[in-house]
Amino acid sequence: MKKILVILLAAAMTVPFAACSAQQQSGNNSGQPETAAAQTETKSAQTETDRETIYQVALLQSLTQGYYDGIIKVSELKEHGDIGIGTFEGVNGEMIVLDGTVYQALGDGTVQEAADDKTVPFSNVTFFDKDGGAELSDINDVNALKEKLNAMVEENGKNLFYFVKMSGTFEKMNVRSEIKQEKPYKTLDKALETDQREFNYDNITGTVVALYCPDYMGGLNTPGWHFHFISDDKTKGGHLLDLQFAKATAEYDATPGFDMCLTDNGDFQKMELSKDVSDAIKKVETNEE
Repeated sequence: MKKILVILLAAAMTVPFAACSAQQQSGNNSGQPETAAAQTETKSAQTETDRETIYQVALLQSLTQGYYDGIIKVSELKEHGDIGIGTFEGVNGEMIVLDGTVYQALGDGTVQEAADDKTVPFSNVTFFDKDGGAELSDINDVNALKEKLNAMVEENGKNLFYFVKMSGTFEKMNVRSEIKQEKPYKTLDKALETDQREFNYDNITGTVVALYCPDYMGGLNTPGWHFHFISDDKTKGGHLLDLQFAKATAEYDATPGFDMCLTDNGDFQKMELSKDVSDAIKKVETNEE
């Protein structure tokens, strides 16, 4: 099975990023061999460009339609970012990537560090470089949190991607995970009807990892916010459904670049990925019909 890499840039960027210009200017147009110093400078520019890129494995649409086979290994995913979200082959739990470690929140409520040889059917990661932050207070539910974060997006550029790290003590935390699926795979909404498990925690200290995708990503991911959570002691976590807190600290990384890794697997290539699955995505993201 081969992997296919698709490289895009965010369609509209209102904030200049040095990484983008570095990517466009790298290389030698003089026809002369590059000096060692020039090669080092080019490598440095490419590395900086990679840090300003969201790396996505497959599509949320393919996962929603039931493509759960792994495309890359965890070891390779970590080469593309130190913060992120996703899942594992067979949707065997929820993925939380934090500070370079990949955690697997399982359907039985436990959390473990994911082995490097585990495979990934869907994920988003990047290297977190703080661009700003804010203190948030008196948030009574996830919709109130979205309103606060949306204001941040509007202020800084709604056509960029954002990863957010939000740490604090949460009076209420409602997360879910799911039991591993076996072939033949059901669609994700059907799988969650029987195999989703929810967990409620009170006064738990930890970190919310959040991804924001711009509206134009509707065919590749879900526009807006996607939240995962992991406790400070790394024993509890999952896909965040709801929360409540008095105070938390949020830091954000605004990112203009986007890479997507696909597969030439026959089952994947047969999927109708232009199919409108927005209702199913809403159901699996929020538990709402």
